[in-house]
Amino acid sequence: MTTATPFATGTNSTGVNALPTPPTGWPIGSYATYEEAQRAVDHLADNDFPVADVTIVGIEPMIVERVTGRLTWGRVLGAGAASGAWFGLFVGLLLGLFSTGGALAPIVTGLVVGTVFGLAGAAIRYSAQRGRRDFASTTQLVAGRYDVLSHPRSAERGKEMLTALAWRS
Repeated sequence: MTTATPFATGTNSTGVNALPTPPTGWPIGSYATYEEAQRAVDHLADNDFPVADVTIVGIEPMIVERVTGRLTWGRVLGAGAASGAWFGLFVGLLLGLFSTGGALAPIVTGLVVGTVFGLAGAAIRYSAQRGRRDFASTTQLVAGRYDVLSHPRSAERGKEMLTALAWRS
């Protein structure tokens, strides 16, 4: 896997253009979910189709925010304390490894200080929102549909194979 840089020009080691470019190819299938598009490409691969000619393209991108629960002071402070405690424990363990005295004191100190700072940080962040966002959520970038494109030299064969797959399903 290669990563393009903002200043890359030409093609990378795999022969793929390093700059963002629109996809090319002929559509050979369209699917409601990414999982279905993956299954289609997997079917092509299992049947010796040149999958290097295939691209999955997400059409009509959208940001989906799924609410996972209500935030309360108890949940916010509990999560802040837990997060701070883990970080404090980590720092305390590091200090304990390199201290000349006993290892227990830095670990306990790190745990206590981390918990206090985690509580304080969570309380400050949550109170700054003033009740405008009393819920937790996760965000995903998804597409309205997923098209499978193929290089024109093998598009007809790919379309036939995916049609046969659809008839079997």
